[in-house]
Amino acid sequence: MNQAQTIALYQPLLHTIAYNLVRCKEDAEDIVQETFMKWLSIDQQKIDNTKAYLVRAVTNNCLSHLNSLRRKKEEYMDNVSEMIKHFKETNLAHLDMDAAIKVLHVKLEPLERAVYLLKEVFDFDYEDLQQTFDKKKDHCRQLFCRAKKKLSEETSKIDLPDTSKLLESFRNACHFGNASDLIQELKKDIAEAISKKF
Repeated sequence: MNQAQTIALYQPLLHTIAYNLVRCKEDAEDIVQETFMKWLSIDQQKIDNTKAYLVRAVTNNCLSHLNSLRRKKEEYMDNVSEMIKHFKETNLAHLDMDAAIKVLHVKLEPLERAVYLLKEVFDFDYEDLQQTFDKKKDHCRQLFCRAKKKLSEETSKIDLPDTSKLLESFRNACHFGNASDLIQELKKDIAEAISKKF
């Protein structure tokens, strides 16, 4: 049996094993392909049982892949914990998250709020902010300073608005590490504020 015949024969079995282990079609396909690439690069005369070798190799590759994912998840969870800890250490530390978002909504203009949240909580640098909002770095820096100043001023009794959508996007950004929904929500606020002026 030549190499092409061997691949055609064992590919379905290896794909089934890989998919059952990693539960992702694309990852399973990549792992099977990598396994065959490795097999093609070694001296096959030294392998007594090709099927057993390929099954063991694909299983080991799947386990390495799963360990790598677990490590990434642990690193990500550490980062999320750091972000939440950082959030709690800001000027809004005495408020719960819901109230904190509402205070941000009342005290800051939409662009100030967007810059403050992404810089203070998610550690965006001014380069990232410039690209996200298409504003110069110096302008973003001024917006951030202005936001911090406004937030440090005494909060008297204020009517707190409904900020459930913003809060949900913020929580998702904290929990899932993806700030894109939050950025869209912040941009929507900015666009609405601009349209009200005209």
